[in-house]
Amino acid sequence: MKENIQQFCRMGIVLSMAYPSCVNSEESYKTALKKILVDSFFQVVELGHLPFESLNKSVPFAIQTAHCDATYSGHSLLFSKKLNINSLDEDERQAAVNALKEGIDEAYLLGTEEFQFLSRGYEVGKEAQYLDALIKSTKEVCKYAASKGDMPVCLEVFDHTIDKKSLLGPANLVRQYAEAICPEHDNFGIMIDCSHIPMIGETVDEAVDPVKPYIRHVHVGNTLISDPSNPSYGDLHPRFGFPGSENDTEYLSSFLQKMKDIGYLFEGGQNILSFEVKPQAGEDEDLVVANAKRTLMDAWRLVQ
Repeated sequence: MKENIQQFCRMGIVLSMAYPSCVNSEESYKTALKKILVDSFFQVVELGHLPFESLNKSVPFAIQTAHCDATYSGHSLLFSKKLNINSLDEDERQAAVNALKEGIDEAYLLGTEEFQFLSRGYEVGKEAQYLDALIKSTKEVCKYAASKGDMPVCLEVFDHTIDKKSLLGPANLVRQYAEAICPEHDNFGIMIDCSHIPMIGETVDEAVDPVKPYIRHVHVGNTLISDPSNPSYGDLHPRFGFPGSENDTEYLSSFLQKMKDIGYLFEGGQNILSFEVKPQAGEDEDLVVANAKRTLMDAWRLVQ
């Protein structure tokens, strides 16, 4: 494309992934956040639970000052306490729902425009039961978010068998799930991530076509799944072109082409397209972010 990709979407980045050092101290967090906010390439910064309570006022003030937008990921709320939103144990399931409700409260406090979460583990052969539990939980989360304001809720599709081993997962399950939620809750949508697609074993078309009416948010990134002994194996989002990894300029271009073809990326569009990239051992955070931006621009030039 000759046109700038920012004419077709709002570019974002997951802060804690790109700058893992941000959790080291309050000052480290502010420094990392400022790097994103002073970079006009980005219109959206993706946050999560703030690691220090003292940031509750300074973070939204900084984002507002920079005239930037923000989203909130509730993933860490489940990971940190090993909670399963689709547990078949009712007490465990409810504990996960309550944790996400607390996250929704924080998301509203920070002024973010969207709340995100993910499905969790399952037992092979019982996928239908776990899906029912996930649907029940999601309806509770959507209802709670709507009771507080107009912030939409997104479920991010993860790998099914490799790393996070989430129920959702394969596109056929994601479609069943979305079909059960969306007729009742118009504040709900699906987030897809091109780094998770190879981990599920699907092509871009196979991952996208069944769920395209429900896609509300898109991540781009990379994964390494060729060598389980590699320290970067799994859902660790190495930079594009990382040795032995799956995604580089050509793959990213094909994914962006698909997003344009289905109408997610369109001229004048305001949908979010965010990087989820992470420095691997010995890598510089800023250089990994530069890699992501450069690869995206090269890939976009190949889009028709």
